[in-house]
Amino acid sequence: QVQLVESGGGLVQAGGSLRLSCAASGSIFSINVRGWYRQAPGKQRELVAVITSGTNTNYADSVKGRFTISRDNAKNTVYLQMNSLKPEDTAVYYCNAWTRTTMYTPEYDYWGQGTQVTVSS
Repeated sequence: QVQLVESGGGLVQAGGSLRLSCAASGSIFSINVRGWYRQAPGKQRELVAVITSGTNTNYADSVKGRFTISRDNAKNTVYLQMNSLKPEDTAVYYCNAWTRTTMYTPEYDYWGQGTQVTVSS
């Protein structure tokens, strides 16, 4: 089994910055694509950013130029650097990881429990 734990969320003023992290642990053979998603009250969960094993990235239009996703494969950790935060960024942020638990097991999309980010005006 695989466990993902997000950290780094909190309360910040508009224009400020936060860095989220998500560490994977457990029975891990390999991790391919990793991503960050968010869900605000009354809204659908949306993709924020993804990063491949080759470090190619993709971002939602709403965060381009402000957020940066990165990963440290040695630590099985993905990060989300969030700059110039806006009140509309307020949401629960979730990380995911397409993970093989053994060399014979297909990839499965694991999810963390989420971390709250609140941006005040």
